[in-house]
Amino acid sequence: MARHLITSALPYINGIKHLGNMVGSMLPADVYSRYLRGRGHEVLYICATDEHGTPAELAAQEAGLPVAEFCARAHDQQKAVYDGFQLSFDHFGRSSSPQNREITQEIARELHANGFIEERSIRQVYSNTDGRFLPDRYIVGTCPHCGYDKARGDQCENCTRVLDPTDLLEPRSAISGSADLEVRETTHLFLLQSKLTGQVEDWIAAHGDEWPVLASSIARKWLTEGLQDRAITRDLEWGVPVPADVWPELAASGKVFYVWFDAPIEYIGATKEWADAARDGELRDWKSWWYEADETVRYTEFMAKDNVPFHTVMFPATILGSRQPWKKVDYVKAFNWLTYYGGKFSTSQKRGIFTDVALELLPADYWRYFLMAHAPESDDSSFTWDLFASVVNKDLADTLGNFVNRVLSFSRKRFGDEVPAGHAAGEAEERLGAQIAELLADHEAQLEALNFRKAAQSLRALWSAGNAYLDEKAPWLQVKTDPEAAALTLRTAMNLIHLYAVVSEPFIPTAARAMREAFALPADAPARTRSWVDAAEARALDAVPAGTPFTVPPVLFAKITDEDLAGWTARFGGGE
Repeated sequence: MARHLITSALPYINGIKHLGNMVGSMLPADVYSRYLRGRGHEVLYICATDEHGTPAELAAQEAGLPVAEFCARAHDQQKAVYDGFQLSFDHFGRSSSPQNREITQEIARELHANGFIEERSIRQVYSNTDGRFLPDRYIVGTCPHCGYDKARGDQCENCTRVLDPTDLLEPRSAISGSADLEVRETTHLFLLQSKLTGQVEDWIAAHGDEWPVLASSIARKWLTEGLQDRAITRDLEWGVPVPADVWPELAASGKVFYVWFDAPIEYIGATKEWADAARDGELRDWKSWWYEADETVRYTEFMAKDNVPFHTVMFPATILGSRQPWKKVDYVKAFNWLTYYGGKFSTSQKRGIFTDVALELLPADYWRYFLMAHAPESDDSSFTWDLFASVVNKDLADTLGNFVNRVLSFSRKRFGDEVPAGHAAGEAEERLGAQIAELLADHEAQLEALNFRKAAQSLRALWSAGNAYLDEKAPWLQVKTDPEAAALTLRTAMNLIHLYAVVSEPFIPTAARAMREAFALPADAPARTRSWVDAAEARALDAVPAGTPFTVPPVLFAKITDEDLAGWTARFGGGE
């Protein structure tokens, strides 16, 4: 079996994330990780809070807390939400960790030794009101490309163009709002990306054709425009310090590395955090995943489209320039944006549904399934309350939940608390088995290809096949004339429920657990009763034998009512 290294874009520390963040990186990475584990692969799913840079300092300032204390609290708050969403990280770290500091500084030393970092005097914006140089995100203004009036000094949130603070029209301080700004001279470190362009081009040429068009086209667009040397230090109090053994004057002046330099390195840093957190007697070799990793390690990254340039161009340039055998990504799964009634979800503008509030409204499975069924893969997709309610009610409540409840409730009423035996499988069961095997093979193929919307469609088709079989056999009529035929139908349907528990687990883990635990299978039952079922095994529909005790779980999914919709629309807004 392969070893799969999986990372999702690091969520910023400045507040609870919205559903757009969830569907664009962490949730699909979790679904894929769960699927691979179910197939028996070794998986390491790594993520962390991105804690450095201007957003952290500004959020801490707004909260009236020291930045270190703010980040510690915010990390725990975010982790609690991700636990609520059942995200199965192997480690959820912090970019402010000692491990990330150590590795970031070492990579910077290697880049310097190889001639890819140099000091340059530049002219930088200085705020007379604040009495300090302003890093790029401490300056806001109007984007010269699209006219968005809240663009940051590093990137326009609206059109995603990368900016320099001096590009902004009508710039002002994000700290005080003052426009009393001037440009002064200061010294920073620059990563000489221009000298690494050819190597990055060769690397993307060798790997990019395997990526989705969204990821490869963004990466190649950046290369076509040409890689520019980029400042990788900032004037901030909070960040990875420039190492004093190489740049003593800059270290003494308080320079720290730019957040987009150290944040991707935290994937490595967090893996070392994971290894360092091993219990006594447990061996965790982080270097086997990242440093001189063998060919069995396949590295997959998940991110929204605005993060693609940094992960496919800037971070690879950093790694290539280090001349060290760091593992580079094999597959970049990029997503478009989930919008809220056609407008962007936005943490800074508090627009849309945020993950903590979502969990207050409904359990995680409702959100997990909907987000994957409407993942913004080929284009942006829009969240509306009507669409959300329709998907939950039709797919989860009616198609899956109702099937489980009526099969188990009717069987208990007619045959007691054990799976009935009935006749041997007949022609209808053979046809069903062949159909299930075909649908499951398609479901596997979509997950292997990381096509999450299509995978959700194939999962729904598996659920629908059970309903069609039940309606065709009509055990509520069979039981009146041929109880043994009804018993066969119910036993077959119960095996479908168990199959659904296994193959639905990546999408709806809580409901899957309830379906699995409905059957008191012995501890020595075949492995296919506990992990993934391949198409050939699924065809038999015999994982749960007659005589197995079962219980009827509580309702898996409650329907969303018109009253619910009216209340949520009034609370959160709706309409185009």
